[in-house]
Amino acid sequence: MKEHLKAGTYHFWLLQTLSSGLDDYPRASHPSEDERHVDLRCWMHLAADSMHSIAELLKMDKDIKKEYSSTAKLLSDFELLNKMHLDTANGAYCDYGNHTEKVQLTWKIVETGSNYPRREFVREVLEKPVLQLVPHLGYVSLFPFILRLIPPDSQILESQLDLISNKSILWTDFGLRSLSKTSSMYMKRNTEHDAPYWRGPIWIPLNYLIVSSLHHYSQVPGPYRERAKTVYNELRSNLIRNIVGNYKRTGYLWEQYDQKKGKGKGARLFTGWTATVLLIMAEAYHEV
Repeated sequence: MKEHLKAGTYHFWLLQTLSSGLDDYPRASHPSEDERHVDLRCWMHLAADSMHSIAELLKMDKDIKKEYSSTAKLLSDFELLNKMHLDTANGAYCDYGNHTEKVQLTWKIVETGSNYPRREFVREVLEKPVLQLVPHLGYVSLFPFILRLIPPDSQILESQLDLISNKSILWTDFGLRSLSKTSSMYMKRNTEHDAPYWRGPIWIPLNYLIVSSLHHYSQVPGPYRERAKTVYNELRSNLIRNIVGNYKRTGYLWEQYDQKKGKGKGARLFTGWTATVLLIMAEAYHEV
């Protein structure tokens, strides 16, 4: 596998990160030990903080509680988070890794070890990757906002609200799209058999988390409180109107929704995470 990575001849445009739940969301083009995912960092903070609370509740050994507490404190360090993941040019959080934008899928004749070579769609690397912030804005960029790691008086919070409400980036009349229209991977196939999944369509579980945090920031004191409230009300209305409208037309809650027309897509009878629309309607949100 490492040889294929070096040669740039594997069959995915970008390797998928299935374990993140965001299968084909674009990460660094060339995986390495230097890679850092901003969403993983945020989930690990939530896990450490939750384990500390559980340890306190169960009156566990103080050394165990201290370890969880110190881990949660480290991962919530706002200055360190910004140092490792913030793109100061646009106020957005990004993955970090060995990356180049100059990759493409091309048809090539591949030797199979038999007398019958076959024609396959493989990736071609046109520029040497370098360590950098990965310039794809989308759901992953909002995880520090989702996990409320941004102080309510920070100007970076204003940048997050700008990112959310920008129609050229994530905002649609039906909910927030998963990947920015400005991304080079927006609605691009990962292989000839692999249609875009987390590269544009609207997903309700992430929209629920974003709406929840908008509600949080609209309630706490800070200079961006009213702006958060306005964005919250508009996004909440868009999500409810589109999901209920689709349900009335089709009788189904869908796995995902089209970012251009709001039409339900993917699996139907998807009453798992899409049912979180009921929590949005009830304004019943998670606590962090």
